Amino acid sequence: MALDKRLAGNAPLKGRGAVGNPQHRFDALTREAFDDGWSLDTDAGEATAALRTQITEELAKSILTRNQSPDLPFGLSLNPYRGCEHGCTYCYARPTHSYLNLSPGLDFEARIFAKVNAPELLSKALSRPDYRCEPIAFGVNTDAYQPVERRYRITRRLLEVCEAFGQPVGLITKSARIENDLDILVRMASRRLVHVTMSITTLDSSVSRSMEPRTSAPARRVETVRRLAAAGIPVSVNVAPIVPFLTDHELERILETVAEVGAEGASYIVLRLPWEVLGIFGDWLEAHFPLKAAHVMSRVKALRDGKANDPRFGSRMTGEGVYADLLRQRFETTCRRLGLDRGGRQRMRTLDVTRFKAPSGQQDLF
Repeated sequence: MALDKRLAGNAPLKGRGAVGNPQHRFDALTREAFDDGWSLDTDAGEATAALRTQITEELAKSILTRNQSPDLPFGLSLNPYRGCEHGCTYCYARPTHSYLNLSPGLDFEARIFAKVNAPELLSKALSRPDYRCEPIAFGVNTDAYQPVERRYRITRRLLEVCEAFGQPVGLITKSARIENDLDILVRMASRRLVHVTMSITTLDSSVSRSMEPRTSAPARRVETVRRLAAAGIPVSVNVAPIVPFLTDHELERILETVAEVGAEGASYIVLRLPWEVLGIFGDWLEAHFPLKAAHVMSRVKALRDGKANDPRFGSRMTGEGVYADLLRQRFETTCRRLGLDRGGRQRMRTLDVTRFKAPSGQQDLF
């Protein structure tokens, strides 16, 4: 079989974040690519050809996930898709594709699963007699507004269910596509049923283009914050992840920019590299910023007591040590100066759970 250079090497692919398709940690076999010289592939252009996204429709068995992490401001989450075409090289959710026997590398961003029955499942879950209303976070392990949403509109249909039930929702995204649901969001916001968080990693479009290739451009995300705020929808910004020596110098500028356009709050997360994400991000770093790679990884490990990742609650999001303390001080000082709220958990608590009511005839919603 001809060696697929696109998947075996560390050459960047246009429109993709990962530069390879490494095996997942549950794989029982180890594979090593080898070209014996008899390859019939003579088309040099194939090595840099675009990798098409494959969409698989699936019928999920359940839709709500319970979370007990003290680091997160929500207890319930919902993911309308599995995998994420945005291709962010630092995404902590990449290893979840291992459970599908797929790679956390290019497979994660090119093999997308759409939960086509998600709205029906949500309606049934909210109709259960034992359901107790609390805010649901959309888009935790996948972006609910990634490109496939244009075709399937699963997120929009989920919002329609939530609006009908009076179910409060927290949305986090990197996509301007959320503006397509502005009509629903405005109505929900008037009832204190929605809060939006826009994730902004950098304002440098050249860095964003390679590090998170299929997300909306940074300037476009800032514009989305402005439009949401102008429409009366509460919106905050998550500066995440902060990458040492690459994006950390932008912290104050990002906060100042979003404050000017109407963001009401902010939060931040320091880069963390669990499981296979370490290799995926490291390969991307070597491919795009070879002169900075060693410095970046050295500082990342300094934040985690010499390790690339620290899974402990309380420190995994912000790190520890002098550099972590400096970031926290910079963030808090800037937020105070700009009047930005820093309590993500408190923002979720401001959503109104008293409006929840299972509508009569909910079985007819679909």
